[in-house]
Amino acid sequence: MRTLIQASLIAAVLAAPAAWAQDTPVGLWKSIDDETGKPKSLVRITEEQGHLKGTIEKLFRGPNEDQNPKCVNCEGVNKDQPIIGMTILSGLRKNGDVYDGGTVLDPKNGKTYKARITLKDEGKKLEMRGYMGMPMFGRTQTWVREQ
Repeated sequence: MRTLIQASLIAAVLAAPAAWAQDTPVGLWKSIDDETGKPKSLVRITEEQGHLKGTIEKLFRGPNEDQNPKCVNCEGVNKDQPIIGMTILSGLRKNGDVYDGGTVLDPKNGKTYKARITLKDEGKKLEMRGYMGMPMFGRTQTWVREQ
């Protein structure tokens, strides 16, 4: 009985690092502005029927700034809507080690770009690439997992 318990404990300890690694982008992420290096927002990524969706839960703004601005540069259903609660990431599907085939909305300029995300650092970081045409024509932000 004692060796069975010891074997179970050893197996649990050896399996623990694998449990800490995240192999899915589902969760809460802090987006980091690629121009300033400062936190920009908290984005919750969920999965629905194999497609990823990202919604803004919080914005990091200065005390003298509007804490929940509207997307004045957006078009269509997002025009003049609050940015908090807005879906900015949609339609991404797993494709090998990346998620692509979807879009990302930049509420700052109201434009929608093709999107590609890749998990890094055992799922603790995410590279979010927004681009037009081909991935080499775009910008990359690093997001940090919050939970």
